Amino acid sequence: MQRDVLNELNHNKMSRYQWFVIVVCVCLNIIDGFDVMVMAFTAPSVAAEWSLSGAQIGLLLSAGLFGMAAGSIFLAPLADKVGRRVLILICLTVAGVSMLGCAFVESHGMLATLRFITGVGVGGILASSNVLASEYANLRWRSLAVSLMSTGYGIGATLGGILSLLLVEHLGWRSIFLAGGMTTLGMLLVSLWLLPESLDYLLAKKPKQALEKTNLIVQRMGLAAFSVLPHYEKNKQQQGSEIAKLFYGKLAFQTLCLWFAFFLVMFGFYFVMSWTPKILISMGMSPDQGVTTGILISIGGILGAAIIGLLASRIKIFYALSLFLGLTALCVWLFVAVSSQVSIALIVGLLLGTLINGCVAGLYSISPTIYDADIRSRGVGYAIGFGRIGAILSPIIAGIFLDQGVAPATLYAYYGIVFILAIFLILSLGKAFYRQQKAQSYSLKIAP
Repeated sequence: MQRDVLNELNHNKMSRYQWFVIVVCVCLNIIDGFDVMVMAFTAPSVAAEWSLSGAQIGLLLSAGLFGMAAGSIFLAPLADKVGRRVLILICLTVAGVSMLGCAFVESHGMLATLRFITGVGVGGILASSNVLASEYANLRWRSLAVSLMSTGYGIGATLGGILSLLLVEHLGWRSIFLAGGMTTLGMLLVSLWLLPESLDYLLAKKPKQALEKTNLIVQRMGLAAFSVLPHYEKNKQQQGSEIAKLFYGKLAFQTLCLWFAFFLVMFGFYFVMSWTPKILISMGMSPDQGVTTGILISIGGILGAAIIGLLASRIKIFYALSLFLGLTALCVWLFVAVSSQVSIALIVGLLLGTLINGCVAGLYSISPTIYDADIRSRGVGYAIGFGRIGAILSPIIAGIFLDQGVAPATLYAYYGIVFILAIFLILSLGKAFYRQQKAQSYSLKIAP
C-alpha cells in the first residue's frame, strides 16, 4: 500500500520543526510589512525635501502596491515550477537590493521605480511564504499558521512606524530605507540557511534530489524516511494550461469568489490604512495623534491575525472570517462617530485594526486550501494580485470622494458596505468548498 505522507502531515500532531518553519515564514512577513509600509511613514519627509505635489506623493505611495500586484500575478506562480524556497530567495534579493537603492536616490521618479521593484519582490514573498506556511501546518492548525503570517506583516508595519519616529528626525528618511534593505538581505542569509522546500512541491514535481530533500524534512518532523518517493496521480480534470486549471469545472466559481473577496477586503483595508490618519487630522486631531492612531491600527493587526487563527481552530474558517467581516463593518461605521473624543477613538482604532487585519489574515488562510499543490502558488498569487487592484484603486477613489466634498463619516459608511458584500462571497465560497470536499470524500469511499 502506498504511503500518503501529506495525509500523515495533516492528521499528526504538529512537530517542533513544523512550528519552526512557520516562525521563519512569520519573520519573512515582518520584513514584508516593514518594506511595504515604510513609504507611508517617510512620505512627509520625502515630500518636504523635494517639494513634491500631492500627485507625486500619491505615485510614491502607489508604486509599491503596483509592484506587489505584479509580483503576486507574474512572479509568485513561478514557485509552482522552481519551488517555494527558490522563489522566496530570489524575491528577498530583489527586495533587499532595491530597498538599499532607495536610500541613495536623488529624484522622486527613481524612488518610485525602486519602490515598484521592491513591491515586486514583496509580492512574490507574500504569496510563496503564505503557501509554504499552509503546507507545513497540519489540518487543525493550518488557519492559525497562516494567520500568524499576517501578525508578521503587522509587526513589520508597526516597527516601521516606530523607527520612523526615532530615526527620521535625527538621521533623515534615507536611514529607514537603509535599515530595511540591510535587514531584508540579512533575512536572505537566514532563509538560505534555514528555510526548507515545500513537501507538497517536492512530491508533486519531483525535482533533482527530491528524495534526499524529502527524507531530510520528514525525519526532522519525526516521520519515517522513504526508500522511494510516493507516486501521486495528477487529477485528469485539471489538464490544460496553468491558468485554465484555476477555472476548471466547479473550481471556477470558487476562484471567482476568492478573487472578488480579496478585491473587496483589500479595497476596504487600504482605505482604512492609508486615509485614517489624514482624515482624523483634518477632523481636529493633532498630527501626532493621527500617526499614533495609525500605529495602533497596525498593532491591532497583530492581535487580529492571531485571534482569527485561534478561532478557526474551533469553528470553520469561512464562518470565523464572516464574523470578522461583519464586526469590521460595524467598527468602521462607529469609528468616525467617536473621532471627536481622542481617547475613545484610539480604543476604537485598536479594535478596528484588530478586526480588519483579521479579515485579511482569514483570506490568506482560506486561499491555499482551495488549490492542489501543482497550481497552489499560482492560485494564491492571482487571488492576492486581484486584491491588490482593489488596494490600488481604494485610496484613489477615496481621494476623489473627498475632493467632491463627501463628509468623512459618509465615506466611512460607504466603505463599511464593502465588508458586508464580502460576507456573501465568503459564505458562498465556503458552501461550494465544503460541497466539493464532501463529494471527493464520498467518491473515495465508494471507489473499488
